[in-house]
Amino acid sequence: MKNNMQLQFSALSQNESFARVTVAAFISQLDPTLDELTEIKTVVSEAVTNAIIHGYEEDPNGIVFLSVSIEENGTVEIIVRDEGVGMQDIDEARQPLFTTKPELERSGMGFTIMENFMDDVEIQSQPELGTIVRLKKHLAIKKALCN
Repeated sequence: MKNNMQLQFSALSQNESFARVTVAAFISQLDPTLDELTEIKTVVSEAVTNAIIHGYEEDPNGIVFLSVSIEENGTVEIIVRDEGVGMQDIDEARQPLFTTKPELERSGMGFTIMENFMDDVEIQSQPELGTIVRLKKHLAIKKALCN
């Protein structure tokens, strides 16, 4: 059995916290540890912020798409997708401290944080077509999903 959730929202910075809290509420059915919950909330914040700031450059007409699935084995998959400007060089974007927005005091650590907190990070992007960030984390199962 797989349990899924999908959400879409305007590419506005104030919606980042909405996305983070919504994902946390959805995965709470797995009874994650506080560390697991904090890590997942952090990566959602990073991925959504990247879509808003870099993908759409805070264009209120942009839409961020978020989906979360939970598998019976405790694997959580989070997908954050935008239809924004895309990336020219994914490998460069994944480098610690790389940022295209130094004027906004961006640290350039978003992908590094995602890779440290998740078990698997996959990034697909095409210039002018957008970016898909797929994140997976395996949680210890403490209770059944089908109660």
